[in-house]
Amino acid sequence: VLSIRGVQDEDPPDPQIMRLDNMLLAEGVSGPEKGGGSAAAAAAAAAAGGSPGSDGSIEHSDYRAKLAQIRQIYHSELEKYEQACSEFTNHVMNLLREQSRTRPISPKEIERMVAIIHRKFSSIQMQLKQSTCEAVMILRSRFLDARRKRRNFNKQATEVLNEYFYSHLSNPYPSEEAKEELAKKCAITVSQVSNWFGNKRIRYKKNIGKFQEEANLYAVKTAVDAASVSAQASQANSPATPNSGTVFPYLKPQRAINNML
Repeated sequence: VLSIRGVQDEDPPDPQIMRLDNMLLAEGVSGPEKGGGSAAAAAAAAAAGGSPGSDGSIEHSDYRAKLAQIRQIYHSELEKYEQACSEFTNHVMNLLREQSRTRPISPKEIERMVAIIHRKFSSIQMQLKQSTCEAVMILRSRFLDARRKRRNFNKQATEVLNEYFYSHLSNPYPSEEAKEELAKKCAITVSQVSNWFGNKRIRYKKNIGKFQEEANLYAVKTAVDAASVSAQASQANSPATPNSGTVFPYLKPQRAINNML
């Protein structure tokens, strides 16, 4: 009796297909349908610096809906592939059975024919899984990029972080206490503060010339702010005079500098 079950069991798994299978399983495309890739969506949201239960709930739902579409297409095409492979293999086996009535057919010949069929169909299966993985990666990338754009700090938070960075330029490594204080001022997390300083140090070292001008502006701003505080204290401790408002005439550029920053 001719059978292909033994041949299929003996075929070693393709390492590349195994990697693709693992990726599809991790992204929620293959495997049990319950959850619909929600774990992958939650991981994507966490990587983008947010939580799927907060302001990203709509995008999280969109991600799962589009991932479900990819899953549906994948399983539909995979079913067609498996059906075509099975039908073609059975067709070849029937031909071999017919030929075995007129000439002897060795088991090795049968194995060779079935192996050829499987190799041909295996390339189709790999293309399907590769294209599905690419579709998931494109979806994931767009989802993360969209969230990152919304996670940009506002101008006030950026100014607070830059002021601290340039005022501690000799050692721009804030302590944990300083990070917590900056996080409260900027309404962000301590982890985001740490990431910002890490990225800022890298950018500063790569292009010191460009950031030197920015450092000078913040140095002037800090000096002007300090002088302004000193002037207000001096005026509060001395009687008013007709020209008390012109004691520090060089303070006038403060607003212009603030606008520049």
